[in-house]
Amino acid sequence: MSNSFDHDINRAGTSSVKYDGRKSMFGTGEVIPMWIADMDFAAPPAVTRALAERAAHPVYGYTQYPDSLYESLIDWLRRRHGWEIKREWIMMCPGVVPSLHAAIMAFTEPDESVIVQPPVYFPFFSAVKNTGRTLLQNPLRIENGHYVIDFDHLEQCAVQARILLLCSPHNPVGRVWRQQELQRLLQIAKKYDLLILSDEIHADLVYPGNKHTTLATLAENPATILTAVAPSKTFNIPGLNLSSLIVPDAKHRAVITQIFDRMHISATNPFSIVAFEAAYREGETWLVELLAYLRDTRDYVENYLAAHLPKIRLIKPEGTYLLWLDCRALEMSNAQLKHFFVQQAGVGMSPGILFGEGGSGFMRMNIGAPRHTIVTALENIREAELL
Repeated sequence: MSNSFDHDINRAGTSSVKYDGRKSMFGTGEVIPMWIADMDFAAPPAVTRALAERAAHPVYGYTQYPDSLYESLIDWLRRRHGWEIKREWIMMCPGVVPSLHAAIMAFTEPDESVIVQPPVYFPFFSAVKNTGRTLLQNPLRIENGHYVIDFDHLEQCAVQARILLLCSPHNPVGRVWRQQELQRLLQIAKKYDLLILSDEIHADLVYPGNKHTTLATLAENPATILTAVAPSKTFNIPGLNLSSLIVPDAKHRAVITQIFDRMHISATNPFSIVAFEAAYREGETWLVELLAYLRDTRDYVENYLAAHLPKIRLIKPEGTYLLWLDCRALEMSNAQLKHFFVQQAGVGMSPGILFGEGGSGFMRMNIGAPRHTIVTALENIREAELL
C-alpha cells in the first residue's frame, strides 16, 4: 500500500474527543480508545495538501460554497454509486445530526411520530426526543447471526408515523441493506405516505461482496426521500463538520431552509470546504486501500475471537469500520461488561445499550486504527477473561 495505515499517530493533546476525552468517558485515561467513530489514520494526502494551501492564505473570512464543491459531490455520487443528482438538490449542513433535527422539525408536528430501527446510532433517539416528537421503535431482529428488518412490525408503526429514520449502511450492526429489502421498505412508505430520511454517511465504507444501494435511486417518487451524505467517515475528517442533505423536492427544500434559518445553521468555513472537495476529487485511491486494510482487520478480529474468545461473537459487518460484538455469553450485566472491558482489559468501547435496548449485552468496537493496536486490545481482553 502507498498509504501506511500501520503508522502510529500520537493524537493525545490535540483536544481529541477519542483520546483526550477518555477520562470523562471511562473514568480513566488508561484505556485503548475504540469507541467514538473516527479513525486513527491520517486523512488522504490530497486533503492535507488542500488544507495546508488554504491555511497559507492568511485571511480566514466568511466563505461561500463554490460551484466546484457541488460538482465534486455530484461527480462522486455518479461515479461511485450510479446516482445522478442535480446541483439544486444539495443543501449543506454542519453534520448529519443537525440534518436529522431539521428534517423532523420541518415535516412533523409535535404530536406526530418518528420511526427508528434499534439498535441504532443513538442521536436518532435524541433527534426525536429533543424535537418533542413521539419515538416509535421498529427493532431489528437477529436471524441466524444476521440482522434483518421486521417488516410486519414496521408496517404497524407506519400507520401512525410521518417519518422513518433509516441508517444505511447500518451503525452499529454493519448491515448493508439489499435492494429487495429497500424496495419492500419503499412499498410500505408509499402505502402509508411515509417520508424517509436515509442516513448514508457510511455508504462508501462497504466490504467486497456487498453493494450499497442508494435508497433514492429505487424510489418511484424521489421527492419522498431525503438523503444525508458526507465525506467525514469515508475520509476521516469528521471534525471539519460539513455534510450534505440531498432533497430533490423544491417545496421540501424551502421548508428545510426555513428551519436552517431559524436554527442559524451555517456550515461555511474555509477549511471544511477545501477538505470536502479535495476528498471527493482525489481521495478514491486512498479509500480503496483503506477498505482493504479494514477488511483484513475485520477478518483478523473474527478469527481471533473464534480461536481465543469464543464467548464473544462478531456480528460480521458488511460495511463500516465498527464491529458489533455479541458478549451475551459472558453472562454479565451491562454495568459488569463496562467494568470488565475498561477496568480489567483496559479497552474503551461503546456499550451496546447506548444504541437501544436491543444492544444490551453487546459492545461496539472501532477498528479504525493500526492493526497492532487492535491486536493489543484483543490480547488484553483475552488476558482479562483468563483472570
